[in-house]
Amino acid sequence: MPKLKFGLAIPAWAWLLIFFVAPIFMVVVFSFGYKPSIFATHALDHLSFDRYLEALSPTFFSTFLNTLWIGILGTALCLVIGGPVAYWIAVKAPPSKRGLLLALVMVPFWTNFLVRTIGWQVILAPEGWLSQLLQGIGVIPGPLDLLYSRGAVLLGVVYNYLPLMILPLFVAFDRVSGPLREASKDLGANSITTFLRVTVPLARPGIIAGVLLVYIPLMGDYITATVLGGAKGNMIGQVVASQFQTAQNWALGSAMAVLLIIVIMISIAVAAGLLWLVTLPLRQRHRLVLGEGS
Repeated sequence: MPKLKFGLAIPAWAWLLIFFVAPIFMVVVFSFGYKPSIFATHALDHLSFDRYLEALSPTFFSTFLNTLWIGILGTALCLVIGGPVAYWIAVKAPPSKRGLLLALVMVPFWTNFLVRTIGWQVILAPEGWLSQLLQGIGVIPGPLDLLYSRGAVLLGVVYNYLPLMILPLFVAFDRVSGPLREASKDLGANSITTFLRVTVPLARPGIIAGVLLVYIPLMGDYITATVLGGAKGNMIGQVVASQFQTAQNWALGSAMAVLLIIVIMISIAVAAGLLWLVTLPLRQRHRLVLGEGS
């Protein structure tokens, strides 16, 4: 029986090794190489850390910082916006309407990622309908100056990745049964206390899953930055793509990709550590100690 269980997992392990581990390994190897000539993409006869030093130069380091800023703020906005929406669908909305509401959340995914991002380019254009509307009602004195900025990129990533936050949060909130919330209220807790002390702790796995599902792909997004960002909203994923596709410098692009992976892992570890420190007093206050005399 154990051999049979392992055999059922072979396709998944093969898929993981071929399409994830092997490409990552190749990128790591290429990052130690160099670009030998204008007509060649990479060479591995002389390995060094020079490409990493080049990737961390002031020219590209500011792009890493901009990417980190957009990634953290975009994920936080998705959590702030998606949390109430997911909670309302899971707890407040009638059960007969939840399927329809979830389908409406998924509607943006029915359109190609690039197409809906270009749609925001049309909306945010200085001569677009939104600019004309805001000028018509006197909100802004002149044409809308938001396109090709970090603000436009932030708006685009929140729109594109918000469903990835709402869906796991909905599942997490839906699994917190109503009797638990009712029991909390019967013990004297109000709605806010019940939400913070009962619902959120039980929904923590879903919250963590939603944050990871948004933060990791958002950090590597280059389509949104290319369409909406321009020079002011440049992200490192866009630079990596240009090194592979335009500059044909696979070594430098690989070094940037590896550094991006390291930045994502370090930021997640730091966030996990901060969350552990913040919740430590709460865990100690509610720790149950057995064997002590009354």
